[in-house]
Amino acid sequence: MAFFVTIAALAQPLETALAQPPLIPRATLFGNPVRAQGLVSPDGRYLSWLAPRDGVLNVWVAPADRPQEARPLTAEKTRPIRQHFWAPDSATVLFLNDTGGDEDFHLFAVPAAGGPVRDLTPFPRTRARLVALSSKVSGRILVGLNNRDSRWHDVHALDLATGALTLLQRGDGFAGFLADEELNLRVAIRPNAAGGADYFRIEKGQVAATPFLSHGIDDAATTEPLGFSADGRTLYWIDARGRDTAGLFAMDWATGAWRLLHADARADVQAVILDPGTREPLAAAVERLRPEWTDLSPEVRDDLEFLTRELGNWSLLSQTLANDRWTVATDNPDRPSATFLFDRTRRTLERLFVSRPELDGMPLARMDPVEIRARDGLSLPSYLTLPAGTGERPPAPLPMVLLVHGGPWARDRFGFDPYAQLFANRGYAVLQVNFRGSTGFGKAFVNAGNGEWAGRMHDDLIDAVAWAVRERIADPSRVAIMGGSYGGYATLVGLSFTPQTFACGVDIVGPSNLATLLATIPPYWEAGRRQLAARMADPDTPDGRAWLAERSPLNRADRIVRPLLIAQGANDPRVKQAESDQIVAALKARGIPVTYVLFPDEGHGFARPENNIAFLAIAENFLARCLGGRAEPIGRALEASSLTVSHGAEFAPGLLEALGRR
Repeated sequence: MAFFVTIAALAQPLETALAQPPLIPRATLFGNPVRAQGLVSPDGRYLSWLAPRDGVLNVWVAPADRPQEARPLTAEKTRPIRQHFWAPDSATVLFLNDTGGDEDFHLFAVPAAGGPVRDLTPFPRTRARLVALSSKVSGRILVGLNNRDSRWHDVHALDLATGALTLLQRGDGFAGFLADEELNLRVAIRPNAAGGADYFRIEKGQVAATPFLSHGIDDAATTEPLGFSADGRTLYWIDARGRDTAGLFAMDWATGAWRLLHADARADVQAVILDPGTREPLAAAVERLRPEWTDLSPEVRDDLEFLTRELGNWSLLSQTLANDRWTVATDNPDRPSATFLFDRTRRTLERLFVSRPELDGMPLARMDPVEIRARDGLSLPSYLTLPAGTGERPPAPLPMVLLVHGGPWARDRFGFDPYAQLFANRGYAVLQVNFRGSTGFGKAFVNAGNGEWAGRMHDDLIDAVAWAVRERIADPSRVAIMGGSYGGYATLVGLSFTPQTFACGVDIVGPSNLATLLATIPPYWEAGRRQLAARMADPDTPDGRAWLAERSPLNRADRIVRPLLIAQGANDPRVKQAESDQIVAALKARGIPVTYVLFPDEGHGFARPENNIAFLAIAENFLARCLGGRAEPIGRALEASSLTVSHGAEFAPGLLEALGRR
């Protein structure tokens, strides 16, 4: 992510032809939601959700027929709970949480009726992983623990009543395991030398000597087992072997015969609705530009049509075991998300809550899907968000924020994006590009990114900016690049490899040195090491080390001439603090302006709203100086945050004054 003088001179006031909607407060977009993640218990008696308690997200529960009687079950004081789920017995709520962003997630349990919270995996420097839970086995689940060897997760049976752990399978050399509905381990998955995976049957507790299925790197991002049917006779897969886009398949476990259930030539199957009792697929969704559901059983055909007609874009959050009630959440770009209880028998929707009701009536922008042609002809599914009231095209080119997703083996999606809304509200066009290497668009698309960090993956971003300039959407002198993780790396690449393209950059937890990035990956990523080498470069070979050095922004720091803002979590296990430290040191030594914000209680991204709001207060004022857009003053946004500014507070407008008020 006297240069400011030069850029500020380019940043003229926003076109007066555009009406200026009121500023949406940062806290409205990025503060705690009123409620989120609404779930119904398997037996249908309870509803649960996440909501603030003393300013921190905690688990709440209520009778399903009396949601107004909700009460908190947990009392986290610092780290928000961001993921919770019901145990099969409907008597226990489970959740995962870490400490300060270290990603050593522990599994916790709390009775739905109320009572003490128990840490079910109370081991230091251990990352718990949910392996399986079943509708047939109510008092036991399977968890993976890497407390014996930090590289591999051993599978244990966990008794929910007593907390007793029983070792079932050592994880040595295996990336994961698959169990059936009786919680018997049936499949072991091991990474192979080709950057893919080998799949082995497990019978009577023994892993077979030879795999029943194997694939290489080409299919690694598009092939994985989903799970067994309840009778154990069928194994369902998302699979792209022998084709480009991943389809949904059924494999007969006894005969090995395969049957295609659904596929789409435009995009991979990315979501499946299962019957909670039989575990058979009922519906599947693909998303090239917008999500599209297809029924696989007439049982849900009317449900899908009804929900789409009434809610627009929606996602399934939970189901009762009887499958008579679902909780669903809306995800439309220009409306705050709402969660509903859907009664399938009566086909009625009961609105449980709106996550951010303060956004109702605010000037939210629409998101338009677009296909952008790269220089080699590859079509890049992308999303353009313009300031509210602009229409399909602005009357004159706007300043623009190129918002780059992380991963890079991930994707941008159609739906509500608070970052796009914030920057569109400040007067910017916001462009989000699914560059080659992004997932969801077939294996040829994702594999086109192999070896292309700072290469064709970056060319795609540059081509997207050129498209926005040609279409008179973006002012070429006022384009910023911003992103987190890989998006942070892309920001550093943008400023160091193409130093004249962007007016400024905002890097959030982005790696600057690919050699040190790969040398310090978490030990539990051992199973994916070969895939990283195949998709990037092998650090154990001379050619690989040369490639990593060539594609590292740190080695081109002397080419950076535009303002840069960097934010880092001190506890980040993926992109270590040293990645930001070293690029800041290099820029500082060369006298290049850079502002460095560090959060001592965060990891790979910012979980605490107080920290996220503080960072965005700095970022939007930084962008306003670079691009000429609007900004809500920093004000007192830093006071509740843990942030420290290691370097360059003087280069970020309003930051010195705000720090002085803390």
